[in-house]
Amino acid sequence: MTDHTDGPAPAGFKKVTEGKATILFPDTNEVFYNPIQEFNRDISIAAIRTWDEIYQEERSARLAEKKSRREANAAKRAAEGLEPLPEKEFPEGSDPSATRGITILEALSASGLRSIRYAKEIPNVRHILTNDLEADAVTSIKRNAEFNGISPDLLEPHQGDAIDVLYQHRDPLKRYNVIDLDPYGTASPFIDGAVQAVSDGGLLCVTCTDLAVLAGTNYTETCYAKYGGHPVKAEFCHEVALRLVLNTLSISAARYKRHIVPMVSLSIDYYLRVFVRVYTSAAQVKLLGSKTCVAYVCTGCQSTYTQALGKATEGAKGNLKFGVNTGPPVDGRCEHCNSRFHIAGPMWGKELHSVPFIERMLKHVKDASHLYKTQPRILGMLSVCKEEIESPFYYTANGLSGTVHCTSIPLLHISSALLHQEYKVSGSHAAQGSIKTNAPPSALWDIMRSWVKLNPVKNIKPESPAGRILAVEPKIIANFEMHPDAKSESRKTNLVRYQVNPTKHWGPQARAGGANKRKADDDSAKPSKNGKTDKTKADGAGEKTTSAPDAEANTAMNIDSTTA
Repeated sequence: MTDHTDGPAPAGFKKVTEGKATILFPDTNEVFYNPIQEFNRDISIAAIRTWDEIYQEERSARLAEKKSRREANAAKRAAEGLEPLPEKEFPEGSDPSATRGITILEALSASGLRSIRYAKEIPNVRHILTNDLEADAVTSIKRNAEFNGISPDLLEPHQGDAIDVLYQHRDPLKRYNVIDLDPYGTASPFIDGAVQAVSDGGLLCVTCTDLAVLAGTNYTETCYAKYGGHPVKAEFCHEVALRLVLNTLSISAARYKRHIVPMVSLSIDYYLRVFVRVYTSAAQVKLLGSKTCVAYVCTGCQSTYTQALGKATEGAKGNLKFGVNTGPPVDGRCEHCNSRFHIAGPMWGKELHSVPFIERMLKHVKDASHLYKTQPRILGMLSVCKEEIESPFYYTANGLSGTVHCTSIPLLHISSALLHQEYKVSGSHAAQGSIKTNAPPSALWDIMRSWVKLNPVKNIKPESPAGRILAVEPKIIANFEMHPDAKSESRKTNLVRYQVNPTKHWGPQARAGGANKRKADDDSAKPSKNGKTDKTKADGAGEKTTSAPDAEANTAMNIDSTTA
């Protein structure tokens, strides 16, 4: 087919170019295209290309292993004087060892921009099913695919309910290598079908924009209904949101003897984006309980403790034994400030990222700078993710200082103090000024007590969390001398680690119209105390943003949308 992207736009349309794709939008259209989502699409292309390299290498290794076994078996039969077994015949001209093209299903496509970029920018794609529920959207997909010179064999527009489409591809012979879910709001209705429709070892890419539900505490009942866990009011609420989504994916996969391995899990702007591989293994599914945890978060000082739901212990013969864990790990009140605890979860309790995957992804992005307009931000965010330690959750220097009402402690001071005590420490991509560490809360409060001795505070109420924490003498006086490892590599190289707000009044755009759009019934209306209907939706109650130098706008925004 002929590529028309260099020519003028047809009458009544305007051209929008992103990456190698040029999309036609009606002059009156203000819904389908959101330029803020270019980062989402860029990093998705980078993730899929990285996964494809690994997937093809794994396939080649399996084929080489099979060939080696066949040759060994043939040599054994020859030594025994037996005829060699007949080899499997393949159609003439076919090469079973050749690279196999991948298939992609975009379940909620809107304009088709994402699929068209996949078709033009991912070199090894064999087929893309580009689905949307709306007839207008499918018409737009067809028009844009033709305008970009993409054949229907490569990109197939399809109209249908995304849930139905996913369930129609549960058969292992019909599964897709990559499934992309980028809904307006929660992805929870589509997850059960997606974990069944993705091929073994395939990549599942999921976006959730309902951070008012996942990262706030105004809609805990909605969060539990959608994700099977409770959020928590804490500085690390965005990491809790990521872990709730991963737990939903993990539990849904486990029902079908499948398990997930997170590759990259990102809190970005007003949404979450996770990339996980899905495998079939009944043995790995048995580990799900020990990978699932709840968190006890102090309401006064935010001291946090985690508890795995199950346990897996190795027996005398090396076999694993599974059982119920003991707990809780805390008393009724916090040992530091005497406040009560809130319980968050159940949620995913293991690593959020695969460091080898991120390293390969970083190499690809560096080598393909011409492909990604948002390359500086991709490099910065992935570099911070690579540095993150596996300990769940994080604190912030400002939050610790605020708890004891003292002069704010510099981030490098608290990192140095932790490193001098031989604890691990890193930042988190989810928040500027964050501190991930394997140190217990008691060590952190000893560091803050040592800081307060150097920077005294006044007028602290004895019964307040600050008063109770500071009333105890530190067991170890912290060493605030700069540690050589206090500055991370991403900080030393001045990468764009935390993006400023890209535009004024930025954020998600309006939901695409149409009578058939799937809507969350439980969020459409809530009765208020006066008996009237409150039309404020749990997933879209109004935007809240922050803007600061070198700061990611990763606040718990009451937003429920991505488009295009």
